[in-house]
Amino acid sequence: MKIDKEALQKIAHLARLEMPASAEDEMMGSLNSVLTWMEELNEVDTADVKPLTHMSLEVNALREDKVIPNISREQGLKNAPKQDGEYFRVPKVME
Repeated sequence: MKIDKEALQKIAHLARLEMPASAEDEMMGSLNSVLTWMEELNEVDTADVKPLTHMSLEVNALREDKVIPNISREQGLKNAPKQDGEYFRVPKVME
């Protein structure tokens, strides 16, 4: 597949790009080289290749979930600038 001026102008219109005439030749060359490369990739036999979900075989090293002691409500509210005994008091942000 080759990109010609008409196809380039249609792509630029669909992408809402302004394409000055001075840049058309360079852009056509770039797009044609990408399409040539894609055609080369299509020639590669990938019949026995499993689809990938990740490019790496690394596995996340996650820590084990453990229940740990937490602080009491009183301890959590102790240093609060404003509180009502159960909750933090903050300025109203919505009316």
